[in-house]
Amino acid sequence: MSLASSYLFLGIAVFLGVTSNSFAKSAEGFTLFVPSLITAITIVLCMYALSLVMKNIPMGITYASFAGLTIIATVVVGVIRFNQVPNLYSLIGLAFIIVGVFMVNLLGNN
Repeated sequence: MSLASSYLFLGIAVFLGVTSNSFAKSAEGFTLFVPSLITAITIVLCMYALSLVMKNIPMGITYASFAGLTIIATVVVGVIRFNQVPNLYSLIGLAFIIVGVFMVNLLGNN
């Protein structure tokens, strides 16, 4: 698998992670069957996609990128779907996460 394919699978893992997080909120503590099932399926597929990424990208770089991008995307979904607007300090923290993901990928993967 090429490096480009690895980053494609990382994108898929982020999408699945965000989907899982979104449906976990909708599952209301896993009391609703369909959102709970979607949460379980998407998190398993997410971990599978991450395992493919780790064939070419070091585990630390993979997980740091996955976690950071998933956090940012989950916040965006929270704003759009659940009307959860972050405050100024949260936005500053999210900016640091974005900078960190860029640093890890551009400078930390020698």
